[in-house]
Amino acid sequence: MSEKELPAGWVWVRLSDVLSQPLINGRSVRTLGGGFPVLRLTSIKDGSIDLNESKEGAWSEEEAQPFLVTHGDYLLSRGNGSRKLVGRGGLVGDISNPVAFPDTMVRVRVNPKSMAPEYLRYLWDSPLVRRQVESLARTTAGIYKVNQKMLESISFPLAPLAEQERIVEALEGRLSSLDVAEGNLRAAHAKAEALMPRMMAALFCSAETKIHRLSDVAEVRLGRQRSPKNHAGDNMRPYLRAANVGWKGLLLEDVKEMNFTDKELETYRLEKGDIVLSEASGSPGEVGKPAMWNDEIEDCSFQNTLIRVRSKAINPHYLLYFLRCSALRGDFRAGARGVGIHHLGAAKLSSWSIPVPSGEDQARIVDALDTQLSALAAASEIFEGDRSIDRMASALRSAILNRAFTGALVPQDPTDEPASALLARIQAERAAQPKAKRTRRAATTPRKAKRAPAAAPIESAPAPSPTAAPAHAVQQEFDL
Repeated sequence: MSEKELPAGWVWVRLSDVLSQPLINGRSVRTLGGGFPVLRLTSIKDGSIDLNESKEGAWSEEEAQPFLVTHGDYLLSRGNGSRKLVGRGGLVGDISNPVAFPDTMVRVRVNPKSMAPEYLRYLWDSPLVRRQVESLARTTAGIYKVNQKMLESISFPLAPLAEQERIVEALEGRLSSLDVAEGNLRAAHAKAEALMPRMMAALFCSAETKIHRLSDVAEVRLGRQRSPKNHAGDNMRPYLRAANVGWKGLLLEDVKEMNFTDKELETYRLEKGDIVLSEASGSPGEVGKPAMWNDEIEDCSFQNTLIRVRSKAINPHYLLYFLRCSALRGDFRAGARGVGIHHLGAAKLSSWSIPVPSGEDQARIVDALDTQLSALAAASEIFEGDRSIDRMASALRSAILNRAFTGALVPQDPTDEPASALLARIQAERAAQPKAKRTRRAATTPRKAKRAPAAAPIESAPAPSPTAAPAHAVQQEFDL
């Protein structure tokens, strides 16, 4: 977006143009019980600062005085292992108890005569600003960092003050509605997942059945133990382990091999229709998780972290669904033993009770579960992959922010005082003030953050270069 493309009354500025005070880094303070509180970096949450996320530091209130936060301060992270998170910030709200900010943050104080702090909060998360921050960030030992000079150079379009207030009000409504919609979708998905085992259990009770031990209708066998002597040999063969069994099927991207004799291979080879269950897990809820084998790999066997269940007189798909229902309901978890690692055991599984209806009813139940589980899987796709809820919500949020800061979210009012007039007044105020003097820090005094030199007279910032993510390019990518 060029200067000519700005809405009426808007002007390009740099962050340095709208500051009421120079940017300042916080101070590093070691933890000490009873000391003055200092925020943790984790206090930055969803564009706000959680003032309860603090620790007690080894300094006095007097020493912390230059670093106290006030209502309307914007605090942002100086560094992060992820480029997408470096420079993210939060706005300080009402303060009940004094607290300072640490050296992992930079404090931004804008002049409220030219820029509303709430406007900065949303602007800073917009595609236009984020592209510039991520482009400027530099990495050291895997940590992306930004400094005061980089941040002061960030340029963006500034709306008239009255329009800023209308933009903030519109954004709060739109983004709140988006948050509610996202939360409702997640709640609906969680509810469907929780109801699934109950629905499955109801189907198993919908037919006349006879109760059998699992060993009456299927062969149950624990897998082969993996020992150092089998790590190499002349007859290496693939085998499945607990990590290869997922709730939605087998995970075959990483299949290991070990040496089998011909007799062992005959005993432990998997056949189409076999069901493998996780025999042990550090998480009780994962014990008994089943999946069906369909000859995906030739001559594949299984380790003793799995139990194989091979149908003898029962529909294998019916058997799979019953075992999955038992695992989802937590039935296996209740019977698992062990401390740290929970074991199901082949003997216990062999004695497991299973309702066995007629073959016709088994087929009917399998068909009904196929239909219902397929519908659930289709609904679950919106939470996974390239078009997950997270990705779609993020894209919508970016599009809304982009519209807001290109003048497309709320109408312009020709009676609003132009942003250029606001800046002119600030320039006059700065010119009338004496230049700030640097103070030399005594060797015995606590280390204080460096102060930036006094701001230069304001000139309208040029539109960002192509490398600084022009707004019209962002709009093409993210606009609704």
